[in-house]
Amino acid sequence: MRLKDDYSAANCCRPTTGDDIIGYYSHNNIIKVHKLGCPNLAKAEQSRLIKLAWTDILAAEEFEPDKDYDDLDRIDFRILAHHQDYGFDYTLKMAAMLQLEKQIVFDRHNKLRGMDLLQRVEPKMIQYRKNIVKGKWIKHRNHTYYDLTEKGRHYLKYYINRKKI
Repeated sequence: MRLKDDYSAANCCRPTTGDDIIGYYSHNNIIKVHKLGCPNLAKAEQSRLIKLAWTDILAAEEFEPDKDYDDLDRIDFRILAHHQDYGFDYTLKMAAMLQLEKQIVFDRHNKLRGMDLLQRVEPKMIQYRKNIVKGKWIKHRNHTYYDLTEKGRHYLKYYINRKKI
């Protein structure tokens, strides 16, 4: 669920689509969306409470994936999420971190690259991961690095948003 710019879901009660909701006009000109009956609103200034309906505050979905979205599975999205979290990376390291066979990750990298969800990245100077060799920089020429494309970011965001609903 994505709310319009002037609205934000309250962390205390975490309202989701379908809940009865009420808004609280905060000092920073954002309306915090709460579940109706949220205990944190018991002490709130009543004049700052606003009646709300989901139909009024949900932002329109801007992105719809292509039909190839249906060709993706949980492992594909784990790989895309890894790239979102860690940036560019190479197959062997990713296989170890995700506890997958290297051939599976290699095949998925090729699949995701063919779908324009990942792109190859030129070998770069990278810093070893924390607790391996502190402060040491190395250029890996023998690894093929991949990173998310804009389409890959949209597909992953779409996947994550659908899981929250």
